[in-house]
Amino acid sequence: MTSPNARTVKSIDLSDWLVERGLEGASKEELLDGYCNKLLDLGVPLMRFHAAQSALHPVYGGTGFSWYQGQGGRTESFEYSDEPIEQWRQSPLYAILNEDIEVIRERLIDQNEASRFPLLNDLRQIGATDYYATGVNFDAPTHSEPKAAKKAVDGVLMSWTSNAPDGFADTDLDLINAALPHLGLALKSAASARVSKDLMRVYLGRDAGRRVLSGEIRRGSLQQIDAVMWNFDLEGFTSLSEELPGNEIIDMLNDYLAVAVSVVHDNGGNILKFMGDGLMAMFDVGDIDEDARAALKSVPVLQQRMEALNAQREAAGLPVASFTLALHAGEILYGNIGSETRLDFTVIGPAVNQTARIAGMHRSLGQRILISDDVARAAQPCAQELVSVGRYMLRGVQEPKELFTVYNGRQ
Repeated sequence: MTSPNARTVKSIDLSDWLVERGLEGASKEELLDGYCNKLLDLGVPLMRFHAAQSALHPVYGGTGFSWYQGQGGRTESFEYSDEPIEQWRQSPLYAILNEDIEVIRERLIDQNEASRFPLLNDLRQIGATDYYATGVNFDAPTHSEPKAAKKAVDGVLMSWTSNAPDGFADTDLDLINAALPHLGLALKSAASARVSKDLMRVYLGRDAGRRVLSGEIRRGSLQQIDAVMWNFDLEGFTSLSEELPGNEIIDMLNDYLAVAVSVVHDNGGNILKFMGDGLMAMFDVGDIDEDARAALKSVPVLQQRMEALNAQREAAGLPVASFTLALHAGEILYGNIGSETRLDFTVIGPAVNQTARIAGMHRSLGQRILISDDVARAAQPCAQELVSVGRYMLRGVQEPKELFTVYNGRQ
């Protein structure tokens, strides 16, 4: 039997370890994998651990982490769903969340009848003898919000399973419960860091989000760089938007923008901002010649994926759209612009303005893809066949610019 003093030492050891890892900024996966192994080191007969947590993410509504002794841990992400899937509805953690139960414990070796939870019957089949589950709230519930709702939004639900002949001892559960506040705090810290990274990446873009999180947050903190600008726009979208219902317009816009974003990211570029039915991106992968080749490499990929999307939409009886693309290379200022209370991490400079001017030439030249001579020169030797469409005076630009398009049989 473990002495009270030994139990206290174990509890302090586990709690101190959790605080230390939380302060070090351990990821959720690192934290929980280490926590499970720490429990084993402290003599807790842990066979399986599971944690379920909501997620603030545009695609995934929640995450689950499952750990098995000898196998380590694995994280799953679950997409948003209007109705909970049946497997989740029948789980003990769902019961804790929706039946206002604080704790579920089932000693599986003592049960002659099947559990009402299919998961526990499955665990018993692989040797489980004891199951314990509870939750930790990250925020105290208010009078207007039921406690269960707070668990769903601001907490984590966890379960521990043992395969020891006698299951968990009372001292094992005492140790687990004593460390729960510390585990909850460490998980909250890890979740906050993950949410910040996810939201910054989604709303600001991969590079801008990383820069803001690294401390580039002062107004006027701008970096001068050479890059290739990439302006994508849908053709005929304005007229379509006047004919189609709002939900169809949004679905259509999301389909096409998703293709453009994937092409930019796959070729090393960064999305700067969405502009109505288009977007502005930049390629800053190295020296300007590397930027130009990366930007041009994306052009045939974009054409192929847009053709594939249009074929899918036509087969489904949905309206389709074509696109225009303008590329220009030059010096830009990249950073924070705005007021003290509202900043935008964006780009400014003559190269940005000239890209917009080039984008305005598509209709008059009858070309969907226009590339400045600056990009064409920087990209040499170029894998794409560039064809000159002439020299033109652009508004606000002193010298004429020669413009090119890509010839690959799709023009």
